[in-house]
Amino acid sequence: MVVRDYNTELTYIERISANSFRIKKGFQPNMNVEGIFYANSRLEKLMFDELRNSCRPGMTGGFLPGVKQIANVAALPGIVGRSVGLPDIHSGYGFAIGNMAAFDMSDPTSIVSPGGVGFDINCGVRLLRTNLFEKDVKPVQEQLAQSLFDHIPVGVGSKGIIPMNAHDLEEALEMGMDWSLREGYVWAEDKEHCEEYGRMLTADPSKVSMRAKKRGLPQLGTLGAGNHYAEIQVVEEIYDKY
Repeated sequence: MVVRDYNTELTYIERISANSFRIKKGFQPNMNVEGIFYANSRLEKLMFDELRNSCRPGMTGGFLPGVKQIANVAALPGIVGRSVGLPDIHSGYGFAIGNMAAFDMSDPTSIVSPGGVGFDINCGVRLLRTNLFEKDVKPVQEQLAQSLFDHIPVGVGSKGIIPMNAHDLEEALEMGMDWSLREGYVWAEDKEHCEEYGRMLTADPSKVSMRAKKRGLPQLGTLGAGNHYAEIQVVEEIYDKY
């Protein structure tokens, strides 16, 4: 990593609008393209504080600042356009979280980067509406939270409560939500509210290694760990009634 003082680092970053910044070539070695990132005032402060702290004498370890990671991606072989930091940008493992890049696959030096894809690809968000009101839930919120913990497997090492074998997993991988529908775990209308109706028609479980399947089998049907959560919220205002 190039080590410079903070003021010198800033000469490589140019504000191009109220919420966008250009990262010039030279900010990191061997950049093939420029970088750009988008941030509101709050995220802007976090990004630049991160960079400032990394310039302090004796600072070692930890993640590289997000702007440095954007610039490192700009140095990857075959990248086209720019290395882009989207409005959720923050430091990650190699690639920043929210870092987007495109590569020319007709270029023989170009890359496919598993680190760029990420190990938590395809994390989803589901929103389920109930017929309950806040006044119904408030008095029993502690019991409700405990019941969720009791009935939803969560955390590192947790295991699903649905009995499954290797054949079941193969079918679930191939059929997606249609498998859950067949087994009675979802309603038909749930599919209408899922991307691709809950099933990728070209999915091919044979492309997944046996090792990955062995690791995934006990985890299917769990909430997982890390930045995964289930929560209950109250609708305070409806902006679009249609």
